[in-house]
Amino acid sequence: MPKYQAPLRDMKFLLNEVLEIGTYSNLPRFSDAPPDVVDAVLEGGAAFAQEVLQPINAIGDRQGCKRNPDASVKTPDGFKAAFKQMSDDGWMAMSADQQWGGQGLPRVVSMPFLEMCSSANMAFSMYPGLTRGAAEAIQEGGSDEQKKTYLTNMMTGKWAGTMNLTEPQCGTDLGLIRTKAVPQPDGSYKITGQKIWISGGEQDLTENIIQLVLARIEGGPEGIKGISLFIVPKFMVNADGSLGARNAFQCGGLEEKMGIHGNSTCVMHYEGATGFLVGEPHKGMRTMFVMMNEARLGVGLQGLAQAEVAFQNAAEFARDRVQGRSITGVKAPDKPADPIIVHPDVRRMLMNMKSFTEGARAFAYWTALQGDLEKVSPDAHVREKAEDRMTLLTPVIKAFLTDRGFQCTTDALQLHGGTGYTREQGVEQFVRDARIALIYEGTNGIQALDLVGRKLAANGGRAVFGFFSDLEEFVAANEADPRMKPYIEGLQSATAQLKEATMWLMQNGMSNFDNAGASSHDYLQLFGLTAFALMWAKMAKAALEREGTGDAFYANKLATARYFFERVLPDVTSHLAKVKTGAGSVMALPADAF
Repeated sequence: MPKYQAPLRDMKFLLNEVLEIGTYSNLPRFSDAPPDVVDAVLEGGAAFAQEVLQPINAIGDRQGCKRNPDASVKTPDGFKAAFKQMSDDGWMAMSADQQWGGQGLPRVVSMPFLEMCSSANMAFSMYPGLTRGAAEAIQEGGSDEQKKTYLTNMMTGKWAGTMNLTEPQCGTDLGLIRTKAVPQPDGSYKITGQKIWISGGEQDLTENIIQLVLARIEGGPEGIKGISLFIVPKFMVNADGSLGARNAFQCGGLEEKMGIHGNSTCVMHYEGATGFLVGEPHKGMRTMFVMMNEARLGVGLQGLAQAEVAFQNAAEFARDRVQGRSITGVKAPDKPADPIIVHPDVRRMLMNMKSFTEGARAFAYWTALQGDLEKVSPDAHVREKAEDRMTLLTPVIKAFLTDRGFQCTTDALQLHGGTGYTREQGVEQFVRDARIALIYEGTNGIQALDLVGRKLAANGGRAVFGFFSDLEEFVAANEADPRMKPYIEGLQSATAQLKEATMWLMQNGMSNFDNAGASSHDYLQLFGLTAFALMWAKMAKAALEREGTGDAFYANKLATARYFFERVLPDVTSHLAKVKTGAGSVMALPADAF
């Protein structure tokens, strides 16, 4: 059966030595996160993930969720107790505002815990993840009364939350939504329609479920400009906070899925359910994007998390499995064959996984830090830059980390050989679970289109040119250090090619929108690789500063950095070439030729 060990040393290295979160201790939230608190969070979170969540991961996969005759849903054995423990121990509210029952810690401090939970049990981690996203949407766009009614119970995990977007006739194109909302004399609305693929839409983990539902107010504008957002609680909430009558909606069925079996993916039927408008009429997408962006960052983290647990199990298998002899001579004379880790192609797969997981972790945590600075920095310029980075990098985090994270899980299965293809080994679950991350919360193709079609041009290109400045400033600050030469040269080369691709898109994408669409995937991949180059250069710098300590961790970090720059980063050249070919050959065939 698979194992999972939280990579605490790497997490602490990032927080303390690369991101240096201690330098922000004078800021709100960070002042409540001294080193002893951060260490306690990491150690306690690792214990919870390893001892509570990981043992029920395979159980959740094999049992799945069951819809009862009364339309209620039973989650797999152990899920309810684990969710209660997570709530009772305060893990869900770690980075929530204190006024809503949270501990008020920085988001970057909570990232390791979120990663650990997703590595240990991805299907389970979706329940608290979506709840937090729904709560933050209410915090962003809800009235004071709505915040008072729902936020504390949601942030702490007493109640759960969901997002209801997709319908049978529309996924990405939400302007096609048919679910309707009819105004009532008391200011509420009656919600009628069907939603599909609703994660956690019904479950037995919490006493109430707060559905956030996109619907069109009767008589409202057509298209996306007519979409409003509503709070639709499973049980109505009385004035004193107690639960009242059951609302008029139910789970009409559970989807039979490739993976994440432990998460209840529901078809939801709304039959004149009572809903409460969030924010202004016809402006629902504005608030829902708060939740969607939160979810997209979380999905990117899932790509990293599944890659990490797959890598750990692949590395252990490679050390233990004996098969054949090394092509340079016997390495284990006391055994009938050598461990497969001696073979270069096995090492190639392991190094790809290792360089990805460590680079992805740095990228995700660094981006989370930008989100914290956006909220708490007293410097308006810092806040603006941080917001620009978050906005620009959200589609990159989501798509790049899930694309390559999934590839890591398939490499892990490949490394296991035939045993990896069997359910008994357990690694095939990582492949099945990870695959959904490329699809939900906006497919990766949509993320690439969002990057080239919206994010590059926003505010006159301020965000992307600001990111270029980040890259150039790091180069300028470190190019005089001869020890940094291979990393700086690689970063300079990638930066130059990302700039060239960006200029090409700005010049050719507007004249023919198909050029932008056809080049978007490769542009996002180029962007992700360049961002990783910055992260690996930052990690190399931190490791070089401590290289003389004799700690093998730093030597291993530098070896992995060299692998990334020598064997992974050169892919930017091929991606640039593909970007610059435009749409010609992509769109050449007529539709009936396929």
